[in-house]
Amino acid sequence: MNQVLDLTLARKVLAAQPFSALVGARLTAFGEGEATLELDIRDDLLQQYGSVHGGVLGYAVDNALSFAAGSVAGSAVTTAGFTVDFLRPARGRLLRARAEVVRAGRTRVVCRCDLSTVGDDGTETLCAVAQGAIAVLEPLEP
Repeated sequence: MNQVLDLTLARKVLAAQPFSALVGARLTAFGEGEATLELDIRDDLLQQYGSVHGGVLGYAVDNALSFAAGSVAGSAVTTAGFTVDFLRPARGRLLRARAEVVRAGRTRVVCRCDLSTVGDDGTETLCAVAQGAIAVLEPLEP
């Protein structure tokens, strides 16, 4: 069954993902074709030059896109693919991934995502942009 999600249920879905728990991700906004995922930038999420590792950025894009798509297509979705353009090193205290639906079709939902960091003074800096396609899965037979 492709269950309709609200913020409370979407947060339960996120909490059930072991990797999301590992990086400390939080879903701070969800609904009507949008989702925002945040995580605190910690030393163990950095690469050797002191910025957030690209794998962590890719994770944030993947989940933000999927949750934005899930807000319009239901819970039975999976990432079909995405591209990320890194604009500058991701440095700060918080990473924020804001995704929105561009077009929702019957079998694919296309979304875009902006990744920003938030500094100690509250300044938000865009560090990457992404676009992806999310596949809407067929309901499973019991």
